[in-house]
Formats: sequence, C-alpha cells, structure tokens
Amino acid sequence: MKRKTILFVLCLFTFSLSQLLICACTGEVEHIAEPVDKKDSLLFVHSKGINTFISDSGVMRYHMVVEEWDIYNGVGGEPATWKFMKGLLMERFDEKFHVDLFVQSDTAYLHRQQLWELRGRVVVRNVNGDVFHTEELFWNLDTHEMWNHQYIYITTPERELEGTEFRSNEQMTCYSVLNSIGTFPVKETETPAPQTTPDDQSGSQPPKKEVETTVNTEP
Repeated sequence: MKRKTILFVLCLFTFSLSQLLICACTGEVEHIAEPVDKKDSLLFVHSKGINTFISDSGVMRYHMVVEEWDIYNGVGGEPATWKFMKGLLMERFDEKFHVDLFVQSDTAYLHRQQLWELRGRVVVRNVNGDVFHTEELFWNLDTHEMWNHQYIYITTPERELEGTEFRSNEQMTCYSVLNSIGTFPVKETETPAPQTTPDDQSGSQPPKKEVETTVNTEP
C-alpha cells in the first residue's frame, strides 16, 4: 500500500511538472527583428584614433587625424558615407607635397565620396595664410567649389571681412561674400569720396542693397 502511494505521488508530480512546462513554453513571445531594407544605411566600420594619409588617383593628397571614424554602407548601391562625430583635422597637399589647405571642424560628413559637410567650429586656412571661421561649410569634390549660408569671418594679412552667403573655389583663393563688411587697405592714389552738398541733405536715404565683396588672391 505504501509503495502504491509513493508511485501515485510521483506520477502526480510528473504530470504537474509537464503541465507547467507546457504553459511556460506556450506563453513565450518570440522576438524577431525587422528585416534589413535596401534603403537602410548601416554602420559597418567603426575606428578610433586614426592618423592616416589618403591618396587620390595614386597621388598622396590628404593627411587626416580623427578621434572616431564611422563608415556607413551606401543606400541603393551608392558609395559609403563617412562620419566624424568627434572632430576632423585634415591637410591637403599640392603636387610638391606642400600643404595648400588646412581644414578643422567639430563634426564632418563625407556624403557619397563627393560632398564634404563641415559643422560646428569650422576653421580653414589657405596657402596664402587667409583664415576662414564659420559654423557651416560645404565642399563639392566634383565641382571643386566651397560654399555656406551662414555667417563667416575672414582674416588675411591685409584685411578683415565678414558676411554671409559665402562661395569659393576649393583653394579658397577666389571667393565672394554677400552682406559683407570689413576693413581694407586704401591706396593714396585712390579718388576721395565726393563731398555732400546742401542740396543732397534732404533727409531721404536711398534703399539699402546687398553688398557683395569678391576677392581673388590667385597668382
């Protein structure tokens, strides 16, 4: 009788345990990630502490120093996008391996291996020593142009200039600035400004116009 009671208890325990396992299994929720779409740009390279040289058509053209470098795969077969979220310091070399352009920014993106987008504290110095300060700068490697739509401050050995709507060649030696103000050297041979006559003092002022300053320092 005692052995039958033990067998009955064991059977009951086994049955209860199996029911608990069945309930636990049926109560699980399967988590499946959404499929990756061809339009999704995914990070596939993350590098830190990079100090490297980059060639263009087999010629060493750039020296780049970055704290972090992220490369995202291209969307729809397009080239990859580079992201430098912790700053970029870059030097460009001419044919004689002399630095002809210095670029620094807080954040930088290279879209489709063709368009640089620089953000934050952007500083650029050209071969003549002219220094450009702004918070936004775009650089098209195909058209060899640079531009921005924000305030820019330029210092050179001869002048200071500030304004908006900046556009330049990629050497930053021939550029124009809208809404510009600044200080320029005046030659002694220049004709002095005409004097105001009493007839002109009517109190009416001509409408203000956008002032565009164009500078060309190319040799």
